[in-house]
Amino acid sequence: MASTRGAIRVLTAVFLLARGCLSQLNVCGQAPLNTHNTRIVGGQNAPAGAWPWQASLTRSGFHFCGGSLINKDWVLTAAHCFPSTSTSGLVIFLGRQTQEGSNANEVSRTVTQIIKHPNYDDTTNDNDITLLRLSSSVTFTNYIRPVCLAAASSTFNRGTDSWVTGWGTIRSGVPLPSPQTLQEVEVPVVGNRNCFCKYSVQNIGITNNMVCAGRDEGGKDSCQGDSGGPMVSKQNNTWVQSGVVSFGIGCALAEFPGVYARVSQFESWINAQITSNQPGFVTFTSSGSDSDLTATCAGLSAITTTTTIATTTVAPVVCGRAALNSRLIGGSDVVAGVWPWMASLHSTERGAHVCGGTLVGEDLVLTSANCFSR
Repeated sequence: MASTRGAIRVLTAVFLLARGCLSQLNVCGQAPLNTHNTRIVGGQNAPAGAWPWQASLTRSGFHFCGGSLINKDWVLTAAHCFPSTSTSGLVIFLGRQTQEGSNANEVSRTVTQIIKHPNYDDTTNDNDITLLRLSSSVTFTNYIRPVCLAAASSTFNRGTDSWVTGWGTIRSGVPLPSPQTLQEVEVPVVGNRNCFCKYSVQNIGITNNMVCAGRDEGGKDSCQGDSGGPMVSKQNNTWVQSGVVSFGIGCALAEFPGVYARVSQFESWINAQITSNQPGFVTFTSSGSDSDLTATCAGLSAITTTTTIATTTVAPVVCGRAALNSRLIGGSDVVAGVWPWMASLHSTERGAHVCGGTLVGEDLVLTSANCFSR
């Protein structure tokens, strides 16, 4: 069965974090100490400051979930990390590199408010997203910066290069070795249609509020303890958070990618909760065609490509026809109906004909301007 990656599920391979901001302004997605280019083989220790938005959520001194700094006052994480919305004993660390020993660049904050998505379903893990308000603002440094969030119009095609980070177990039931250094792993987006097909064999639903990432052969993933942490992708020089670590079947198993809350689905909800100094939302655009669109399996609706042309129904234009006119009649009485567009303009004051006109539409008559002194 599927398991959330809360106190236990983080990276099987290890994941990585994205870059944050330079000032108190919404300059997000920048990580000056991140020297990664495009690829890395397997999970590994993350360099200090590589993922300056990474947050460690602790209770009673123990790490239980990850999160991401999205502005100076708020952290984004997973709803399943909080069966209770009590803030008692909850402390968030930012700028942390290891869970053991001292961290010269870290700061800590308590939490004054936990806002879980109202439609979070703990059975299906749908809408697995939560906001945490810090007790006081943090000052941005090279080690503490906010990540940008994927805007509603973002696209993450199958194969999109992504990084996940956290302090979770390195395999199911295998804790991160001392001194428990932040881990990072590179995984590709799987695509929701492919992900649906993989999880449907376990009768687990994949919704539009989710995004999946992992390798078909397994070996790299988030795992227990990584829940709530960020999955990010780099666009130009900006890191954009596409997902929040949510759940999976085991950790890094072949054919079962990790499942994440799709951040772009929650732009409106996040902005409704954070009304000032709102997070930076960036439209992430995948290039090329999405190979996920060709995926098919039992229970998955086929994609039909149709072109819809908007049309307005109007009466056909039938003009210049006089069914009762068989010839031009000159200088004599006109047979009724010969000139069916002829209009007679009457004055309401005199009740008599004053001018002629021509019917040119269902509700329009053409006439001379000199017929109307006022």
